[in-house]
Amino acid sequence: MEVLLESNTRRKREVVRHRLTDDQWECIADLFPAPAKTGRPQRNRRDIVDGILWILRTGAPWRDLPEEFGPWSTVWDLFDTWNEDGTLDAILHRLRAAYVDTEAIDQELWCIDGTSVRAARCAAGGGKKTAQTKLATTH
Repeated sequence: MEVLLESNTRRKREVVRHRLTDDQWECIADLFPAPAKTGRPQRNRRDIVDGILWILRTGAPWRDLPEEFGPWSTVWDLFDTWNEDGTLDAILHRLRAAYVDTEAIDQELWCIDGTSVRAARCAAGGGKKTAQTKLATTH
């Protein structure tokens, strides 16, 4: 998605990466309740979701989240809340269903990039290194 930004009467083109398209946002927008009429104004939920996706796609630490997505602590707190209450699962299911319906992805095929999935050393059978003692055997 390309966005035109005006800066000091000069126009520049900026390609926005790691953001939901308008169609993707329309697919999940109703999962978020309308903002309360009282109290502190809430952050734009689309920016929050985009911030969560930025973290998940880049693998960066939460504190390195660009300011355009809002405070990292707010984005992390909502990520944690939505992960626990099932909102993130609902987002995944809706977006996945939309892509399956348009045949953009295969319903049966899911891939995980192994470069970003880490396993502990013991997962490969390495275990902790300890000194082994020989048992004395008698003949």
